[in-house]
Amino acid sequence: MDPDSPWEENPDMNHVPEAEWTKIASEFTNAGYREGIIAGKEAFLQAGFDAGFADIGVPLGRELGNLRGVAAAIRAQILSTQSAESVDLEEIRSISSGLSSIRFADIAPRDLEAEQHAKEHLDVDDPAIIENSDSGSEKAPQERPTMEDMAKLKERLASLSTKLGLPVLA
Repeated sequence: MDPDSPWEENPDMNHVPEAEWTKIASEFTNAGYREGIIAGKEAFLQAGFDAGFADIGVPLGRELGNLRGVAAAIRAQILSTQSAESVDLEEIRSISSGLSSIRFADIAPRDLEAEQHAKEHLDVDDPAIIENSDSGSEKAPQERPTMEDMAKLKERLASLSTKLGLPVLA
């Protein structure tokens, strides 16, 4: 028998200590737990996506897209007329600029349940988390447009379209 051969039986290695078994059992339990969490998330993810897409994403995206399209059409109409008033042109530019600055995240309703879940699992000691205030500047954070801002822009657009005899918005 060769004492250096890994294939030879070593009577001391036939019994794995209890600590090793406990460690192995713990690792398999953790792996099973992770797989269960993933399976649970996958089971509900599609239904949640479908509901959010149909009830929130599409209607908001369609409305914002329609407003941007109407603004572009009115701007083109103003520019094509010989008697374009600079007041109207400035107003449609202002409206168009306001509409182009709106992102979906600005107008979508907050998901309070997801925010609460994130807070519960947030590791505040995690160095990867960078807060806006960590920049060191005293500059106030830029305010993003809101749903109310979009409604005001829509009202201004409707008013301008009516004034120009282009009642494209109800």
